Amino acid sequence: QVQLVESGGGSVQAGGSLRLSCAASGRTVSNDDMGWFRQTPGKERECIAGLTRTGRTWLTQSVKGRFTISRDNAKNTLYLQMNNLKPEDTAVYYCATRNSVTSTVIYVRVDDYDYWGQGTQVTVSS
Repeated sequence: QVQLVESGGGSVQAGGSLRLSCAASGRTVSNDDMGWFRQTPGKERECIAGLTRTGRTWLTQSVKGRFTISRDNAKNTLYLQMNNLKPEDTAVYYCATRNSVTSTVIYVRVDDYDYWGQGTQVTVSS
């Protein structure tokens, strides 16, 4: 059974940092394409970061220069380092994974992913 468990969310003031973790079990993340999504009430879940099996990364424009996506294969864990957080970053953050097919394409749609974590709340106050 595949499980993704996010952790590291919380409440911070603007300008602060958080590191989200996504620990996988039942699946080897080094074989997968993975992503971080976020969602606010009334809005669709959006992809903010992607990481291919081969290490190619992508960040949505609003988080470039502030967020970093990475993976520790030995720990079978995906990370999202978030610096200089802003109130508009407040959301529930989800990690997701899918079997890698091309190893070069960054997948950004919710429907592209097969497995999801339960989400972790990030709240940034001004």
